[in-house]
Amino acid sequence: MLSIDFSHIFDVGSHGMTKKQFAAYKKQLKPALKSFQLRAQGFHTIVDDMATAREIMQYAKEVEGQFDDVVVFGIGGSSLGTLCLRDALTHLYGKREKKQPRLHVIDNIDPVMMQELGDVIALKKTLCIVISKSGTTPETMSQYFYYRQQFEKEKLDIKKHMVFITDAERGVLREVAWEEGIRTFHIPHNVGGRFSVLSPVGLLPAALIGIDIVKLLGGAKEMRDTFLSSAFTKNFPFQLAVTQHYLDTKREKHLNVMMPYAQKLYRFADWYRQLLAESIGKKKNRKGKTVYTGITPVNALGVTDQHSQSQLYNEGPNDKLIMFIAVSQLAKQIRIPHLHPKKEAVAYMKGTSFNELIDIERQATAMACTKNKRPNLTITIPKVDEEHLGQLFLLFEGATAFLGELYGIDAFNQPGVELSKTITKEMLQKK
Repeated sequence: MLSIDFSHIFDVGSHGMTKKQFAAYKKQLKPALKSFQLRAQGFHTIVDDMATAREIMQYAKEVEGQFDDVVVFGIGGSSLGTLCLRDALTHLYGKREKKQPRLHVIDNIDPVMMQELGDVIALKKTLCIVISKSGTTPETMSQYFYYRQQFEKEKLDIKKHMVFITDAERGVLREVAWEEGIRTFHIPHNVGGRFSVLSPVGLLPAALIGIDIVKLLGGAKEMRDTFLSSAFTKNFPFQLAVTQHYLDTKREKHLNVMMPYAQKLYRFADWYRQLLAESIGKKKNRKGKTVYTGITPVNALGVTDQHSQSQLYNEGPNDKLIMFIAVSQLAKQIRIPHLHPKKEAVAYMKGTSFNELIDIERQATAMACTKNKRPNLTITIPKVDEEHLGQLFLLFEGATAFLGELYGIDAFNQPGVELSKTITKEMLQKK
């Protein structure tokens, strides 16, 4: 199980919180759990849906070896989790394992991107996954229209080369699937896009590239049980939400920086950026009062951004909570050769490894932030694998759900996004 070190929240004086202030939130845990459960959101129950997991694994087995490339058309919650899964659990530079296809996630409608995808795939060896819960998402549907036409020009069987992930009962994609017999997996009605990584949205692409989705769901279940615990000392998602809420509302830490010290977890920070921004950035609370809540998420990568953002974090405005993610055991162990022994300026690296160096730099960065009274915490996972990535997903989804309860807002809608969608459609209709 992962662990969270809150000590550097308690060690920064008036810019952090005391252990007493932290524990004072204990009385809000049970009401938050009760309120949340009454709202019947499904992100924490989908991890029990082994029937869907088996269906996905069976499909992946059926098509094994048939495709060189899998292309996902989706945006936001339909793409960010998949990108995270790919980068965290497969080769960083795209080296293919036997029989496993390359995975491309097309989450933009830049025509250059659309065209250049066609330069690197052969349609007859490509499977496209079209993901839109509503079946009307303009970005995704435009991608689908374009590439469906390309398949048809080459007289390829759409039923073989396309799969839909959409609503179980309604929407354009669902209608087309019924009419044409296209293979479809559904997104549960009570699971929103940004909470859908552990639904077919993330599980299907993951299974197709050899990721063990049973272990992924197993890790998520472990954290789900923690999320539902009424014991304050055991409920990591609630503890994390408490820290974020207090520092935002009482200490004016309106930005949350996520800084993983593992290249494979950088896309996790991308995924979390949407989760936090769309869930907590709200104009109205659940009573209809104007409140303008919001914590601004910031991505960083250790050690890279020690040389691009660390100066700001240590000496700029003290308006941030920094969340480091550490990995106890990286997948590779590499010693650093001791060369140029007469050069004293680099002698300090003698006898060390890349593994030790990256972790020592993480510790040093956290210590520097603490000395400068910058609140920070560290989440440590034993290794980057399916089990612990599943735990991370549920940790932050659970914390975000609890933040919604602490702020008294709806963490599961996005009216600000819907408005821009409406305006887009109106402008296209007038064109």
